[in-house]
Amino acid sequence: MDFYQADPTLENYWRGVILFGKNVASYKFALAHALYEIDKTGSDIITLDELAVPFSRHLCEHLKHAPKQITSSRSQFLETCAQFNNDEISHNQLIETTVCRGFANVIDAFHNVNGGEIEKRFFIDERKTHNGIRLTDNFFHLGERQQYQNLAFETTARWNLVEQAWAMGVSRNLVGVEFDEDNQLLFSHVNARRVNITSCRDSLNGYQKGRCFYCFKPISLTPGDPDLADVDHFIPWAARDEVANINGVWNLVLACQCCNRGAEGKFARLPGRTLLQRLNARNEYFIQSKLPLHETIVQQTGNQPAARKNFLENNWNAAKVRLFHTWEPKAEGEATF
Repeated sequence: MDFYQADPTLENYWRGVILFGKNVASYKFALAHALYEIDKTGSDIITLDELAVPFSRHLCEHLKHAPKQITSSRSQFLETCAQFNNDEISHNQLIETTVCRGFANVIDAFHNVNGGEIEKRFFIDERKTHNGIRLTDNFFHLGERQQYQNLAFETTARWNLVEQAWAMGVSRNLVGVEFDEDNQLLFSHVNARRVNITSCRDSLNGYQKGRCFYCFKPISLTPGDPDLADVDHFIPWAARDEVANINGVWNLVLACQCCNRGAEGKFARLPGRTLLQRLNARNEYFIQSKLPLHETIVQQTGNQPAARKNFLENNWNAAKVRLFHTWEPKAEGEATF
């Protein structure tokens, strides 16, 4: 996949798993969160008993607000999680069932993306010899990377988007994914009721590989961090009369504060054509990741790559008539998309 082949860092291989893996259940997200919590100073062998505690906790928490966590009609394991939430079984019983049933498929499927296994493994299946998994050097090195702190935010955002898509029936309903600028949230409507899906920053960051869309400087998702990303309209808000659906996901990017509002920042100027091509590439990542931003981008911009490219070109040209001036950033890192 071009996403991580163009920039083959460990964090982008991990993002490939989270953003582009096939989702028939949410177990992959729960396993990722369990691995984030693992003590990285201990043994590289993690038993299923150890893994079951955070794995089941994350699934139980999500079940409280999103009962559909799998595409099949039922799951005995998830029924056990629901029983725990209803105080019908003990924590020990939950863990016992998790060890027996919770990891049946997710450990085998975790590294599979688009029908094949990614080149970098983060753990080895050793259930037959050690009743658990063995963390690889890749996983430990991932934990040392600057972008590691963003991955948990991105995983939660992806999980929220997927479960909302399942809850709404995906295809036609998620056309209405919208952006709340005041609260920096993506939201949709269910029976005229607004439902917040996830933080906009957390949803967009992985597709930009944790970097400013414009200059490629590393950005953060941590509230209060001096490098906290801004959510920016690629085609500026000032062109809203010329560009329909300017608040659409297709037009939202993450920018460092210098590019968005610094002394030499973009402000109401229109990014140049090279940056328009980059926006098209970023949007195609959404398409490749399937539900649910896949559906949103397709409905907003076109069914085919040529139509989506023309959509961006036409809106860029319309905005240029209004805004006139274009803007280019000063590169702060190597272009990775």
